[in-house]
Amino acid sequence: MQLFTSPTTPFGRKVEVQILESGLSTRVTLTRVSGTPLDPGTMPVAHNPLGKIPALITDAGASVFDSRVICRYLDDLSGAGLYPKDADLWPVLTLEAAADGIVDAAILMAYETRLRPEELRYDDWVAGQWAKVSRALDWIEADAMGLLEGPLTMAQIAVGCALGYLDFRHGTRNWPAGRPRLAAFAAEFAARPAMVATAPK
Repeated sequence: MQLFTSPTTPFGRKVEVQILESGLSTRVTLTRVSGTPLDPGTMPVAHNPLGKIPALITDAGASVFDSRVICRYLDDLSGAGLYPKDADLWPVLTLEAAADGIVDAAILMAYETRLRPEELRYDDWVAGQWAKVSRALDWIEADAMGLLEGPLTMAQIAVGCALGYLDFRHGTRNWPAGRPRLAAFAAEFAARPAMVATAPK
């Protein structure tokens, strides 16, 4: 299999962490690509028409995207059980979606400052995206910490990678302030070998 990704994408990191945690590293070749919404560069547009990463090419030559679909595919392939069965599945999917939503908002904030000309930047837009991030973090701290305990799930991986991206791109905003349980989880989870090996550079 072939995974198109980048060292700095949190969505790609989520898949890379899953690959390492599931014992699939010898079955997946990583292809590093780069691009932006303004210029697809080397993004795998032939395999994902949206031009986004990660994108996976299966052993059968099929394209699989986006990260949540890739993660479900790889979990089914590996039998790692990172997605629980029956009623336990839905809270994990919901928390994974919240983590991915944090990343979506954080990436839009990064694009606003990295891609948009300074005279066209919209501070209220950035504030609105950070409000989404803050609400989601508060919800996890108040209502979802139980899902970050116990056996490893994709929700834990998704949250860990989302928090790592906040540190990487928005560290000056000090997201851990007022969220001691989530901050403790982030510190502990970041020390996992798969997280250390995939830390953005």
